Amino acid sequence: MSTILVTDDERSMVEMLEIMLTAEGHEVISAGNTQEAVQLLETHNPDLVISDINIPKDGGIAVLRASLQADRERPVIMITAYASAESAVEAMKLGAYDYITKPFNVDELKLVVRNGLERRGLILENQNLKKELRARAGLAALVGGSAALTGTKDLIARVAESSSTVLITGESGTGKELAVRAIHSLSPRAAKPFLSINCGAMPEHLLESELFGHKKGSFTGAVSDKPGLLEAAKGGTFFLDEVGEMPLSLQVKLVRAIQEREIRRVGDVVNISLDVRFIAATNKDLAVLVKEGHFREDLYYRLNVVSIEMPPLRARREDIPVLAKHFLQKFAGGGNGIQGISPEAMRLLEEYHWPGNVRELENAVERAVVLETGKWISAENLPESCRLPSSGMADLTLPPGGIDLEKKIGEIEKRMITGALAMAGGSKKAAAGLLNMNLRQFRYKLAKYDIK
Repeated sequence: MSTILVTDDERSMVEMLEIMLTAEGHEVISAGNTQEAVQLLETHNPDLVISDINIPKDGGIAVLRASLQADRERPVIMITAYASAESAVEAMKLGAYDYITKPFNVDELKLVVRNGLERRGLILENQNLKKELRARAGLAALVGGSAALTGTKDLIARVAESSSTVLITGESGTGKELAVRAIHSLSPRAAKPFLSINCGAMPEHLLESELFGHKKGSFTGAVSDKPGLLEAAKGGTFFLDEVGEMPLSLQVKLVRAIQEREIRRVGDVVNISLDVRFIAATNKDLAVLVKEGHFREDLYYRLNVVSIEMPPLRARREDIPVLAKHFLQKFAGGGNGIQGISPEAMRLLEEYHWPGNVRELENAVERAVVLETGKWISAENLPESCRLPSSGMADLTLPPGGIDLEKKIGEIEKRMITGALAMAGGSKKAAAGLLNMNLRQFRYKLAKYDIK
């Protein structure tokens, strides 16, 4: 049953339309002036509107504008008593679906109403189909069907519909950015900009200018006015990657931007309104950083409205074969003759603990594809870290015949170094920090074990 709003100040006309439309199976609500009509648009959300152009208050054009503002796809049929129908033509230009001239033929009006509702139904069906396709495409990048990942995907789909700020946490390589992009693509802001910044990738003064923009002459090198990324993301989504690395002085300005929904360029005195959805990601425990005084508590709570934790690969081991085959198709899709992954190689992939998560697995498969000369990925072409004993760090049980202690320690050390590199996304400085080494020590170890 469709709901139709009839707006006319002639009670006899309203009653006639109510009888006719009710007989057609529709629910009818009515208004005698524009104010009543606008209220009913808000409270009842009708499927179609029939309005006389000449009604009290602001006229039928005001009803048309209010309806289009609330729902561009809702058909509005205008009724006019003037043979010239100039005002009705104006209404058509503004977006009315059709118009009828008094006195009108009842069957003609029935046909126009029927066609209008069918058109609306097709548009809504098309919109729902596109939404479903966007959902599949947006979540398709998160490969796997494990319970842990499925629950995360469901949460992403639910969160995407809102405009709430989201904080995505998880270890390096778990797919945090893929989750952010999925939220954007599934959201009502999907057609608007998606912009991002890595909060730990640039000096403080440059980060501030990139985020908020600057006025000409506000600092050395500011030769012209420049809008910031937050300003440029108007109507869309803004992604704060590695937000735990943001300097404390900028955190104050970010809190204000999220809370007040306005920003001020560096060196300016004018506030600029902000219409963006914030999503932040970090591989650090922000609650711990708050306790240590390295992250503002108010910013933490502003960002942590909805929290999504990306599961590490070791928590969804059943996805490893699926991911491995996915990456094999990605890297071997150019026709190099590789048909699959050998059972022994797949066993090693499934048993390895993957400290670098999905990113490390992707790198391992890419490496194997490059090195493989046969039709099947063999175990020998996997990274050495995957081929070493997989019981935690290594098998520390002393065999009856003894061991070469120096060699065994070297194997463990090499594995930890390659694992730290994978976890740090290839950053030598970050990997050194994970192992409590300085960069010089770490580079020495890389050279010692010939790790590239």
